[in-house]
Amino acid sequence: MSKQTTLQDAIRDLVHDGDCVYAAGFTHLIPFAAGHEIIRQSKRDLVLARATPDLVYDQMVAAGCARKVIFSYSGNPGVGSLRIIREEMEAGRLEWEEYSHFGMISRLAAGAAGVPFMPMNPTGAGDLERANPNYRRVTDPYSGRQVVTVPALNPDVAIVHVQRADADGNSQLWGILGEQKEAAFASQRVIITAEEIVPPDIIRSDPNRTLIPSLVVDAVCHVPYCAHPSYTQGYYDRDNAFYLAWDEISADRSRTQSWLDEWVYGVADRSSYWKKLGSDTHKLLSVRPKWSEPVNYGDY
Repeated sequence: MSKQTTLQDAIRDLVHDGDCVYAAGFTHLIPFAAGHEIIRQSKRDLVLARATPDLVYDQMVAAGCARKVIFSYSGNPGVGSLRIIREEMEAGRLEWEEYSHFGMISRLAAGAAGVPFMPMNPTGAGDLERANPNYRRVTDPYSGRQVVTVPALNPDVAIVHVQRADADGNSQLWGILGEQKEAAFASQRVIITAEEIVPPDIIRSDPNRTLIPSLVVDAVCHVPYCAHPSYTQGYYDRDNAFYLAWDEISADRSRTQSWLDEWVYGVADRSSYWKKLGSDTHKLLSVRPKWSEPVNYGDY
């Protein structure tokens, strides 16, 4: 049975007020279009979990969607702090939990494996242990030494952007891999956004690239350019100029609201958003093809 639907319907049906939402993707494949749709639908009291909140969670917090963030680095990559998230945390208006990158991924790995916690070797992140009571120490029953543990994270819904998927939700991604697989397997519900929806035989022709199988997917949505201003390897480049611009926009709440009014509330969907960016930006972000060598899987 096809699981393909519109992004609007997927967000309406699968993201509920008060949910813990994990928008996956590391450096690229960040599902900005889904975040913007959540804003347009005025979802509220969300717990936003991500290894790096990136601009997408700064925008969602600015729009009033979140009551809490769970993260491992809260910054505008390569620029500085996420101004809005930091301001809201410091003012006491936004709850938060902070982990190391490895601690955050360990939480997802535990959730995906169905175990209550994940042990880690002690690291130099002693301040996080002191600040976050979810870090605990237990005795390794085999060696007797102390190990650090973090609790499993099982989001209500994961949103994962991929290069291609079939209509059943079998999803393939390549380039820098982050926590997409773990987030999908740890979550109760999974929304896939894809640059392309392709026939099943294309997916089956390269099975090792399928990191997320249809059995854990609830909805798959065709959303080209979903990741802008981040990038999708092989499809379009990162919009570095926008990351710099957001630092100035987010320093002023009235400018932030004006940006949301124009670029989120003022467009119907991602197609309209991409068209509004204009041909000059499209050209700037275009990438040249660089094909991998084919793989011979053999026949029987």
